[in-house]
Amino acid sequence: MALNDHCGPHRTNSPVGSFSEFLLRYFNSSDNNLQYWGLDYPPLTAYHSLLCAYVAELINPDWIALHTSRGHESDQHKLFMRSTVFIADSMIYIPAVVLYCCYLKETSTKRKIASAFCTLLYPGLLLIDYGHFQYNCVSLGLTLWAVLGLSHDWDILGSLAFCLALNYKQMELYHALPFFCFLLGRCLKKGLKGKGLVLLVRLVATVAAAFALCWLPFLTQVEQTLQVLRRLFPVGRGLFEDKVANFWCSLNVLLKIKEILSPQTQLMFSFALTLLSLLPTCVKLTLQPSLQGFKYALVSCALSFFLFSYHVHEKSILLVSLPVCLILNEVPFMSIWFLLVSTFSMLPLLLKDQLALASVETTMGFSLACAASFSIFENLSEDELQLKPFSTWVKRYIPGFKVPAKMLKAWFLVSMTMMSLLTLMSITLEPPHKLPDLFPVLVCLVSCLHFLLFLIYFNIIILWDHKNGKNQKKIN
Repeated sequence: MALNDHCGPHRTNSPVGSFSEFLLRYFNSSDNNLQYWGLDYPPLTAYHSLLCAYVAELINPDWIALHTSRGHESDQHKLFMRSTVFIADSMIYIPAVVLYCCYLKETSTKRKIASAFCTLLYPGLLLIDYGHFQYNCVSLGLTLWAVLGLSHDWDILGSLAFCLALNYKQMELYHALPFFCFLLGRCLKKGLKGKGLVLLVRLVATVAAAFALCWLPFLTQVEQTLQVLRRLFPVGRGLFEDKVANFWCSLNVLLKIKEILSPQTQLMFSFALTLLSLLPTCVKLTLQPSLQGFKYALVSCALSFFLFSYHVHEKSILLVSLPVCLILNEVPFMSIWFLLVSTFSMLPLLLKDQLALASVETTMGFSLACAASFSIFENLSEDELQLKPFSTWVKRYIPGFKVPAKMLKAWFLVSMTMMSLLTLMSITLEPPHKLPDLFPVLVCLVSCLHFLLFLIYFNIIILWDHKNGKNQKKIN
């Protein structure tokens, strides 16, 4: 497998110099080509990158030699890069997953082990982190630690963990609104004239202190700060990148919106549609804060951002997949279905990185593990799908209404068949000469349709949860 020029934010073949030189990694220069090894992630990623580079220099200075290391490729270097991912995984993400599953309430030990095992086997994260050489496990792991903190009423520690996640990867903004609304709802519930106000002040102080410490070296000059922000939010790169399975890329197949609309208009439409899609969930969570609603809001808001926000990457679907893993024990059928579709949606990126075989193998392993751990077809009742409140509401207007469980099974089998065939065709067949992007576009359209239906499903659960999650399985 060859390394490509965009293998991730932590380029271990980046040059090591003084700390003042390191602060210039966000600027383009003859010694720092932003198109090759320039940073476009927040400060914590920069510090991690520097640490990896120092370790790499001790092992083999050629890996990080200025200029001459560009394009360097060796088995030892790949092993080192994967080792750094595994260390980060083992220190942050894996312990968080295991601890989260251990604290699942009203769940057998066997089911807890199954949830942890299937979450850790999720192929999307494994392929991107170990094949695409990224460290999503760090930001996602910190977010999971934040969820654990809030679940145990450790609001300050939870907020600190999420601030660290946000300062590691700016895409954690996908999860920011649920955290904000949930904590604001807790403050309002306690009363803003008493304990609620104290909690609010402590939260604001924690967030301000965390951001100040992370950004302190980059705040010495205004231009330095602005350049970092420009790198973090590259508005000029366009509405979407490559063949990402979101609404805008899919719509562009039928209506060339990039050519019809100006960049400013695209940005405005993207912002408006994203806000409208997540507003009901955020309002509900603020007014009725519950752990159950919080977890589903993480899924819904992240999926809204992925589908409708500006400049989305294929791998951003991982930000939706993590909260879906959190509810794997509660709605296994829909969660497993989503996780399979999310991995499939990244197929064009995985093929570009020569990860076709690894993709098929890890997906098959994940599918077998889930089939052995969860009897997803045995019980597809309204209660199992968390659709009982919605079904009861619909029966007021349509007597005798039932959730079509048998039809869901059929749709699932059709979905799996379609994705399998498209995967096989993408790997083995050459596209028509006049339609070179045929297979990536089909993957994009099929995946986007799935995601839109999943968004409707998760929003139904959130908005019709009149009991506020009190009778649902949740973390203690």
